[in-house]
Amino acid sequence: MPELTLLAIDDPLAPYLKLLAQLPDGVRIIVGREAEFFESGIGEADVVFAGLNTAGLVRQLWPRAGRLRWIHSLAAGVEGFLFPELVESPIPLTNARGVFRRSLAEFALAAALHFAKDLRRMTRSQQAGVWDSFDVEELHGKTMGIAGYGEIGRAVAELARAFGMRVLALRRRPELCGADPLVDAAFRPDQRVEMIAQCDYLAVSSALTPQTRGLVGAAEIAAMKPGAVLINVGRGPVVDEAALVEALRAGRIRGAALDVFNTEPLPAGHPFYSLENVLLSAHCADHTPGWLEMAMQCFIGNFHRFTRGEALDNVVDKRQGY
Repeated sequence: MPELTLLAIDDPLAPYLKLLAQLPDGVRIIVGREAEFFESGIGEADVVFAGLNTAGLVRQLWPRAGRLRWIHSLAAGVEGFLFPELVESPIPLTNARGVFRRSLAEFALAAALHFAKDLRRMTRSQQAGVWDSFDVEELHGKTMGIAGYGEIGRAVAELARAFGMRVLALRRRPELCGADPLVDAAFRPDQRVEMIAQCDYLAVSSALTPQTRGLVGAAEIAAMKPGAVLINVGRGPVVDEAALVEALRAGRIRGAALDVFNTEPLPAGHPFYSLENVLLSAHCADHTPGWLEMAMQCFIGNFHRFTRGEALDNVVDKRQGY
């Protein structure tokens, strides 16, 4: 095999980078996280591995990457990589799509249970030493809507069905759900208000694209049932945060469970911190033991496919954004 040069844009001390030892012999590996470090190597790079939060550096290096044949993102979200020059180029972009689907689906169902059983009230009463007997709800028979029926969305559907829930799916091509036994009904994006009005729980798992930014806005939140809960495990800007805060403060919906936000880390003093009807995760719902190693194995497997001239897994549709 001719020598390949891999630029790994990441912290050289990141433990998961030890897995690069599984790459074939003869691969030249350059690891670093500063643009200056890559001045000599970028022109010789065949492959770029982009660690978390490095899309800006990839764009900065792009004009000098004349030999580049493939870019891989350690993260599933790739909106930062979709600058015009890369989108228009034939260079494939791959990501970690699906690696974290189970954990995020579990968070979505945990969030639904949190509100159905009012676990916050139970915890508060226990801490106060109060015997507080009250009625709770079942998830069985409730409706779970899923906005963004991809890998994560389908994993949510699997767990929701196990709880006996009705499942509605919102996706760009709802006809693809025609033979899916997990989905009771599928809707186009322009039918989202109709779908959302039926949901007891709305799990948002959409990728962030120009079409999905603000997908769940004021009109969609206004259409939610008073007892409904919004759960966002996709990307923060898919949901209009200002409209959500207003609805939560007014008690127009039961609550929200959020793993992603417009600005991360969430700024001090943000209303989400103090609202009693919000369950907040610091974008760590998928941080299970070995989560980065699992994402790394996705790249390692793809690298072996690349060297054998085989089709890559998890190729991003750069025009669609996922």
